[in-house]
This record gives sequence, C-alpha cells and structure tokens, in this order.
Amino acid sequence: MLRIFCCLCYGLLASHSLTSLRAAEPAPLQFNRDIRPILSQACFQCHGPDDKKRDSDLRLDTREGATADLGGHAAIVPGKPEQSKLLERVTAHDVAEVMPPPESKKPRLTEKQIETLRRWIKEGAEYQGHWAFQPLANATPPEVKDKTWVRNSIDRFILQKLEHEGIKPSPAAERTVLIRRVYLDLLGLLPSPEEVKEFVNDQRPDAWEQLIERLLASPHYGERWGRHWLDQARYADSDGYSIDGERPMWPYRDWVIAALNNDMPFDQFTIEQLAGDLLPNATKSQQIATAFHRNTLINAEGGTDREQFRNEAVVDRVNTTGAVWLGLTVGCAQCHTHKFDPISHREYYQLFSFFNQNEDVNNKGPTVPVVRGEVFGRPISTAPEVVPETPAELAKRRAAWEERELAKAAKPTNTKPVVWTEGELLEYDTASNAGLRKLDDGSLLADGRGASSDTYRVVIRPNVNTVAAIRLRVLPHESLPQQGPGLAPSGNFVLTDFQVTRDDKEVAIGSVTASVEQKGFPAAAMIDDKDDTGWGINVGKDWHREQEAIIVLETPTDFAGKHLEIKLAQKFKEHFLIGRFALSFSESVPSAKSEDPQLIKLLKIKPDKRTPAQEKELAAIFAKSEKAPVKKAPETASSDRVNLMVMKDLAKPRETYIQLRGDFLRLDKETGALNPGVINAVNNAYKSPPTNFTNRLDLARWLVSPDNPLTPRVALNRVWMRYFGRGLVETDEDFGTQGSYPSHPELLDWLAREWMRNGWSLKAMHRLILNSATYRQSSQARPDLAVSDPLNRWLARQARIRVEGEIARDLALTASGLLTREIGGPSVRPPQPEGVYAFTQNKKTWTAATGADRYRRGMYTMFFRSAPYPLLTTFDAPDFQTTCTRRTRSNTPLQALTIANDEAFVEIARGLAERVLREVPTEKDATVSEAQLRRAWVLCLQRDPNEKELAILRDYAERQRTALAKDTEAAKQLLSPGLAKSTTSPESAAVLVSVARTILNLDQFITRE
Repeated sequence: MLRIFCCLCYGLLASHSLTSLRAAEPAPLQFNRDIRPILSQACFQCHGPDDKKRDSDLRLDTREGATADLGGHAAIVPGKPEQSKLLERVTAHDVAEVMPPPESKKPRLTEKQIETLRRWIKEGAEYQGHWAFQPLANATPPEVKDKTWVRNSIDRFILQKLEHEGIKPSPAAERTVLIRRVYLDLLGLLPSPEEVKEFVNDQRPDAWEQLIERLLASPHYGERWGRHWLDQARYADSDGYSIDGERPMWPYRDWVIAALNNDMPFDQFTIEQLAGDLLPNATKSQQIATAFHRNTLINAEGGTDREQFRNEAVVDRVNTTGAVWLGLTVGCAQCHTHKFDPISHREYYQLFSFFNQNEDVNNKGPTVPVVRGEVFGRPISTAPEVVPETPAELAKRRAAWEERELAKAAKPTNTKPVVWTEGELLEYDTASNAGLRKLDDGSLLADGRGASSDTYRVVIRPNVNTVAAIRLRVLPHESLPQQGPGLAPSGNFVLTDFQVTRDDKEVAIGSVTASVEQKGFPAAAMIDDKDDTGWGINVGKDWHREQEAIIVLETPTDFAGKHLEIKLAQKFKEHFLIGRFALSFSESVPSAKSEDPQLIKLLKIKPDKRTPAQEKELAAIFAKSEKAPVKKAPETASSDRVNLMVMKDLAKPRETYIQLRGDFLRLDKETGALNPGVINAVNNAYKSPPTNFTNRLDLARWLVSPDNPLTPRVALNRVWMRYFGRGLVETDEDFGTQGSYPSHPELLDWLAREWMRNGWSLKAMHRLILNSATYRQSSQARPDLAVSDPLNRWLARQARIRVEGEIARDLALTASGLLTREIGGPSVRPPQPEGVYAFTQNKKTWTAATGADRYRRGMYTMFFRSAPYPLLTTFDAPDFQTTCTRRTRSNTPLQALTIANDEAFVEIARGLAERVLREVPTEKDATVSEAQLRRAWVLCLQRDPNEKELAILRDYAERQRTALAKDTEAAKQLLSPGLAKSTTSPESAAVLVSVARTILNLDQFITRE
C-alpha cells in the first residue's frame, strides 16, 4: 500500500515537473509584437510596399514575398532558419553582403534581434496583418488573482499583466492628491481649500464618483479637453508665414468647448467638423464646426502663386485628417507610395480629392457671421464695432467735399456724353449655387432657385483701358414678379453691398448715384458696409422699368487686359434679390453741376475770411449733403463680431490628378482624373467595405463607421495618454508599421468597443478611466519598479506629469484668486515681455489687456504663429503650423526663470499675497505669520506643509525680511498698489510676495501628481 502511494506521489510530482517545464517555456513569438518592428526598422525601406523604391524583387512585408523563390533560394524558409537567406545576410561580415547595407545608415541588427528572427523562423515564420488595421477584437476582461484591488474592468487588464510580470500595483493616492489630480486632469484648475476639505471629510462610499460627476458638469471641462483638441486642429489666431496677419477663428474654439461640454458623441463631433456644411439643412453651428479645416496657413505675401498655396492647404487637410483620426503618416505618400505602410501614391490623391473641392483660395472663401456668445446661445454683442471719425478725418473729408463742389460748379453744364461699353463675361455664379443665365443682350437673369439671401459674383473683363465708372442696370423681365427687375413679390430688390476686386485687392469706390432711390434706401447705402441698408427702387409709379446706378471709382484705374470680380450682396430681407441686371464701364465720369448758388457763394470765400455765421451755414450744408462714412472696425482675433472662415464645396467639382513627386505643376493626366477614395488597408477591416465615395461627408462617415478600427483606437489611446502620461500605444501619432506595439492590446480594443457601445460618449469613457483603481494609484517612485519597469509601461503606479504652459498660468491665476472664469469669446493679450516682435516681418501690436481680460485662461491668449506668446513657447507649445497630437515635455532652467521673473507671474504672485492677507490678516507685530505661510502653501498645493517644508518657508521668509529691510527700493518694486495700501507694513507685504513667487515656482506646483 505504501509502495502504491509512493508511486502515485512520484507520478504526480513528475507530472507537476513537466507542467512547470512547459510553463517555463517561452510563449510563441507574435509577428506584430516581436518581428514587425525589427523588419520595419531595418528592411522595409528597401523591401517594403513601395514597388518603385523596392530593391530587387524581394518583399519582406508579406509572407508570400518573403518566402518566394528568388533564383534557388528564399529570404525566409519557414521552419528552417539555417536555409533562410535573411539570417545569412544579417549575420554576414562581408561589407558587400551584410544587411542592412552600410550606405543605408541603418544600424546592424543586435544579437538579440537576430536570435528573435531565428526563433520565429524556426516556429514557422507566421505573418499577421498589421494589428492596427485588423478588426477590433472581442476582448473579455481577464480573470486575476487579487480581485480585491479591482474596481472595474480596466483594472483586470492592467492587473493581469502586473501579475504575469510579478509586480504589485501601488496603493491608492491620498485624498488630497486625488482631488488635485482629477481637477487638473478634467478642468486644468485647482480646487479651493474648502473643496479639498469637503472631499477629504466626505465619508460617503460614492464620494469619488460624485466628485467626478460634478467636474464633468463644469463648463471648464470643455475648456480643458478643448485645449487638447485645438492642438490637433492646429488652432491659432494668425495666418502664418512671414506676414502672419491676425484672423478671427475664436468662434470655432467656442464650438469645440460647447460640443465637449454637451458631450456631443464623437462620431457626430467628427462629421460636423469634417463635413458639417454638407449635412442636409446645415445649421450655423454645423458650418462653424467646419472651421477645423480653415485653420490652415494663409500666405498673404504679394507675388505668391495662389494655386500653389491653395494646393498646400489641401495637402495640410489630408495629412491632418490622417494624423488626427487614423493615426497614420499619410503625408509620406504625397510624393510616392508609402515605404513602410500600405498607403499608395494613388490612394493619397484619392483622399486629396475630398478636400480639393473647397471654394477657399488663400484668405478668400466662404464665411459665416458670428457674434460673441452666439455659440453658447447667449449673444453678447449684436451691433458691429464702429470706428468713430477723428477730427482730422472730418476736416479732410470736408476739404475734399468743398473741392469737389467747386470743381462741379466750374464745369460747363453740357459736357460730352459718357460712353458706356459692355464687358466680356468670364464667370458668373451665386453663393447659394442658384442659376444665373446669360441672355442674348449680355444681361444676366436669376432663376430664383437660390437662398432667400444671396450674393451674385461676376468675373468680367472691361473692354476699356481705364475704368472711371461702372453702370449697373436693373432690367425688367417677363419671368420676374410683376415683370419688375427684382425677385421680391412686388418686383423690388435691395442691393446691400457692391464690391469691386482686382487681383484679390478691393477697388475703392468714391460715390454712387441712381436713377431712382426709394425713401430710406439710397444708392449710397450700397457701399456703407451694412447688411441692413441698401439700394431700393420702389418709388411712385413706373418704377418697374429699367433703372440704373452709377458707381464712380475713387480713382480712375487702369484695367487694360485685366479682369474684375464684382459681387452684388443682397442680405436685407428674404427674396429681395435682383432678378435681371447688366454691367458696363466708362472711361469718364458723368458730370453734375451744383444747383445751389448760395453754396457756391460760400465756397468761393476763402476759409480764413469766412465769418462764424458763414462757417456754421456751410457746415450745416455739408452735414446734410454728405453723411460721414460708417467705418467698421477691422476684424481681429479680439473682435466681438466676426465673419468666420468655413468650408464649402464648389458647385462644379475640380478634377484631381496624381501629382508626380508631389509637385502641383506635374499632374499625371495620363492616368486620368481620380474619384474620391480611401485607404484599402483600413477597408479590409470592414464587413462590407464601402466603395461609393463622393464628398467629405462620405469620408467623415467612413472614419466613424463601427467597422473602422483605427478611429476609436487612435482617439481612445490619446484620452488614455492624457491620464497616464503615455498612450497604450506610445507613438500616438503613428499607428503604422513604424509605430509602437500596444502595451495592452486587448485593453485598447475593449476600450474602443466600450466607447462605441456607450454611443461614442467621451464623458462615459472619462468616468470609466477615473473610477478605475489604476487611475487612483499613488505616483510615488518605487525602487523595485526602477529595475522591473523603469518606463512604467505596465502601470504599477500613476505618472507624474508636468502641466502645459497654459495650465501652469491657469493654476497660478486660480491660486491667486485673480482668474476670470468667463467661458469662450475673442482672444486676449495678457502682459508679455518687450521685444517679442523685434525679429518678425511685421511688428505686431500688443497692448496688454486691463481688467478681467488680463486674467483670462491661457487658452484664450492671442497666438501668433510667427512669434507665439513667450510663456507658451518656453513650455513646449507648438507653433501650430501643422497638427500636434502630443506635446513634447522638456525640463529647462528657462521655465523656472519664467515663472520666477515673468511680468505676468510676478503680478500673479502679488495677487496671491493680497489674497493671503485678505484671508489671514496680519497680526499686530506686522510680520509674516506661520498661518499666512500655511495658507499660501495650501492655496497652491492643496495640502498642509509638513514640518520640514514649514521650517524652510519660515527660514526663507526671515531671510527675505532681512534682505528687503536693507533694500527698500527692491521691496517697493515687489508691491502692487493694492498691497501698498494694505494695513500691513510694506516690508512684510514684500516678503509675502517673495514667498508667493517661490511656492509658485515649485516643481510640485506645476506637476500633476
């Protein structure tokens, strides 16, 4: 019996030993995880998907190519590494044989890489399609041993890897750390000491969940996460290039904030930005959303090729779309088929064709009027900003009027008749794409099928050398209401604006007269830059017959061989549009003789000889006969009412061709015009790949189709990156074969599916991540992790992340109590150092804001691409020439010097000192008290200082008191007017400012723990 038991035990022990040996055997290699990175780095440039660039016939990115017989041998012989030519070449010592060749400048493979290849070939050399292009896996949260640590399914994926690696997760962070962390992550602002205390003392089991809900409901959430999106949208307040003029784009910024606050589903968020204008009955909000792709650079220099920079804008839109939604470097295929990813040269220009149809050319193109606050449903301003006439401008206009009146009086009444010459019509269309039909007499007839308000555009070549005046004839027609010249039910119209442009520059108009003028609708209203005034003709009887307006140019202009673009805007009232019209030109100006003998008598008296009564009478005639021009303030990034650039496609599509080597002048017309299309490698993941694409709306819907695996992976990976310092895929901008393999591929796919299951709700994903134990871990460094996981890829602790430049300033403003919490609106100019624009082509105007605008959040700071706000540059903000999906993070002495000495931060430190003095009044001895030091610390770091920190603060304050007592001038410079008037001594107030500057400059202050 004993022997049987022993044999049984031996068998069990032997079986256990075999099992242990099998468990110790390494898991089979995976091509995507282990092999593709090696081949991509060393081989694909010459032996990858680009047919034109491939060296010999060897292709290593497919199994068929790698195992093909190439003259009696193959690069890879599955199961037989000793017969595989690939291993022979990568281990060769002969310079002529070794791969990669020395001239490629690529490093030789390491012994570890070679051994990995050898083992993979021995295992059968199985290939996989690139992981990012495969359908989302139906991953299930795995089972784990330590179920007590798990708070939700995210933790199961993280803990499984940690347990496999033999690593324990970190304990949860202290509550003071957690509340500061989540405030910085969700709002980019600090919690108040009272909010911290309330959370620390909240014993409810769902206290954390309630805190998250409150922060997600805050309007500042849209600001914080909107800043991340604006980086990808390459948002800026200027055109770029050397001139870098201002342009107002802030309504798009407001749209992003509002969309995120309202938790707009990400698929809708995508569609509206890429193609909101193409949606049925597109709203103004949906049109504003399309400004995403009007953030491209604009070159306003003279002598530039308009088509070149239009083409460059389209290239930027293609590359940005690929980077933001697909995480692919599609731009590499602009000149040739992608060397590393399966994106062909042809596919690039099929994508290009989606964006090649937009109306905009440089700074010209469709716009929509937006008033400050309109995006949030609370318009702040409705009246256009008007620049008042200066006394000098009034005097100049008065002198010019007197000169004109005297000149008219001097001319004979009967002058030679003006000759009107018809022009050659080159183009004619309308903003609403309504029809304009050319009649036999050269006039244009509107069919009335357009929008109720419209703008007619005519490109015409005058058949005269010099144009002094333009005649606009409005003509009756039997097809029009009441057979009148207009489309209004009465046959009338109101022409609100008449604009003449040559070579993209507006031609100045001096005056306008008309054959008839309706009361309240004079011809001069055609040039007053107002949408609610204009020229109408409903006067008495017989007004339905032909009428005309004479537009006199300010200066007769040479147009020999040139063409003009003339726009007739009709925005006054629904359907008050011109029905039929014609244009003609004259080299001379119709003369008009003054009919007022008293006026002529007064004008002939020299100004210095006139009596006060004569001067008063003349001024009254002048005021009655010539109204002051209404000058609208120029649109800037700080204007309350702007015309926002948006997307709109041409009525007649442009043809798109492959550009040879990416040169817009070398079109491959032999291949033929391209139809819009997408990347087939991504289409392979679709159950039923779509094939019929026509416009941007089709592209947008393809990007957010449930079958597209890239968009949810890419977008969710970036959300994860914001919370943990790096994405599950570290190369968030490159999900191609050159990018990193996911640290947790099953988790990434599970998150992507959860996101779509939750209706693409970003707030739902925030809740999921924030409620995980993984997020709530301490960020304290651990000696064991420094060896086993120095880069924290397995997430056994939280990450310490230095905040961006905008947030560093926002935190300081919050701590000081100076922050203006207004949401949205135009860009502002906080204080900045002198000389920022000394080396720019055009010196920019930067007058530091006063009042509330001085303390707006950093995301509202005016951003010039050629010379960004210095604080932002110092803290690694990009210049937004192109999209930025992830900012770099540096650690430089200049950052510390900026926070210590920058004018804006010194002012904020004064504000912090004032706040401390208000909340903890100075004691009788007029020295900085321990209570004040503690309050300053808590306001900035949301926790009490420990004894060591408090001792350092006390010592520093005392040393500053001694130093400033000796240097009273330095003490005065530290004080603001508010501090100087405070009840404390100036010396102690200055000490408190010094303490405030020091705390604001701590690494802990600008770091999210």
